[in-house]
Amino acid sequence: MNKSFNAASGPLTIPMTNDYLFRALLQQNNKVLKGLIGALLHLSLNEIISVEITNPVELGKSIDAKDFFLDIKVLLNNDTIINLEMRVVNEHNWPERSLSYLCRSFDGLNKGDNYLEVKPVIQISLLDFTLFPDHPEFYATHQLLNVKNYIKYSDKLCLHVLDLTRTDLATEEDTLYQIDYWASLFKATTWEELKMLAEKNESIAEATETIYKLTEEEKIRLQCEAREDYYRRQKDVQLQLEWARESQRDAEILKERLEQQMKDALQQVELQVQELTKQVTHLTAELEELRAKQTE
Repeated sequence: MNKSFNAASGPLTIPMTNDYLFRALLQQNNKVLKGLIGALLHLSLNEIISVEITNPVELGKSIDAKDFFLDIKVLLNNDTIINLEMRVVNEHNWPERSLSYLCRSFDGLNKGDNYLEVKPVIQISLLDFTLFPDHPEFYATHQLLNVKNYIKYSDKLCLHVLDLTRTDLATEEDTLYQIDYWASLFKATTWEELKMLAEKNESIAEATETIYKLTEEEKIRLQCEAREDYYRRQKDVQLQLEWARESQRDAEILKERLEQQMKDALQQVELQVQELTKQVTHLTAELEELRAKQTE
């Protein structure tokens, strides 16, 4: 470690969940990429012969938020395609979006290729929110299974979801592969936290030094800050949408209550009318009886 990094202290200026910093880190340091993928896929470093990002970007170059590809495409051991993505804002469409990424990558055969030659595809999502609030899970794996007997249909399509906000739900297996350390890395807010994690994991130690170097480069820091501005705008839009949905739900609830009140009021009126009708009928009968007696 260099002296400047050793002297680094206090809060991080750029959140570790910044997707540009995430991409820059993995693109800049192949050892970190190997370490992260090894932990998430339960592979030893000896099992990872090669790992290559196939859609690199020119780090520091100005990007358009709309055109910037968030997902990182990785080729593992030249036979497995991995889509890696850090996601901060919950747009409530991640299951559909991640499936779209997965299927696009899977459909990579050329004309005349044998279907058996199709490479396995793995979608790995690092989310700064809980995907299924009713069923929270720290690290989940999803595959195509028979819903009756749970026999696997194919192992060539797989989705992994890491919930960075729920390290409290990490299992023994998760801690065995130190996935909780990686989650803590991306949720760290100070240099002190990063240094503590670096002492426990060699790949994370590599990551912390690389992060320091990257955040010291002005061009990269500016792009990270631009992404943070983009997140804020996204979150503002999400808050407005949620407020609109909440207002709509409130309006619908109010409408239902008013409709029910109107139904109840109408029922009361109908009951009153029925009661008045009975009274009028009774009085009419009494009046007819009095008239009959007068004519006798």
